[in-house]
Amino acid sequence: MGPHLEIKVVDPATGRVVPRGTAGEFCTRGYSVMPGYWKAPERTAEVIDPEGWMHTGDLALMDECGYVQITGRIKDIVVRGGENISPREIEEFLHSHSDIVDAHVVGVPDERMGEELMAVVNLRAGAPELTTGLLREYCAGQIAKFKIPRYLRLVDEFPMTVTGKVRKVEMRQQAIEYLRGQH
Repeated sequence: MGPHLEIKVVDPATGRVVPRGTAGEFCTRGYSVMPGYWKAPERTAEVIDPEGWMHTGDLALMDECGYVQITGRIKDIVVRGGENISPREIEEFLHSHSDIVDAHVVGVPDERMGEELMAVVNLRAGAPELTTGLLREYCAGQIAKFKIPRYLRLVDEFPMTVTGKVRKVEMRQQAIEYLRGQH
């Protein structure tokens, strides 16, 4: 970090600094933080607190030496049965499957659990069929049981922004519609 800049990682629910090695929201304060959104004080108050800390919406871990690793976005967190699950870790694991070209994980509504996990996957050309059962078998024993996606949707492409980023909100809506069509 440069001079006159401060960073911290906080619990998004309480705003308290979390212990090093614990995931939380990345916050920064200093001369590089914008004064606010133009003519939008309510939007400014959503991201800059009264002490001048900008809450970035990024999930991060700070190690013992003070290095920070961005691990995802808070809005992408899936809350399944009271567990906060970061899709990024699951996505990174799914990329290790030899038949998966790309994978994204979204939360879909579930009456019992609040949300369930759906893997949205693009397979390599010529890959054998991948079923939910086969995907769950692949994950078993490799990632925590509560992080194993309950649902699988195979796609040829993902909804993207003009800058090439995946549109998770749209992907989640497509996943919900897909599940409605299955039942």
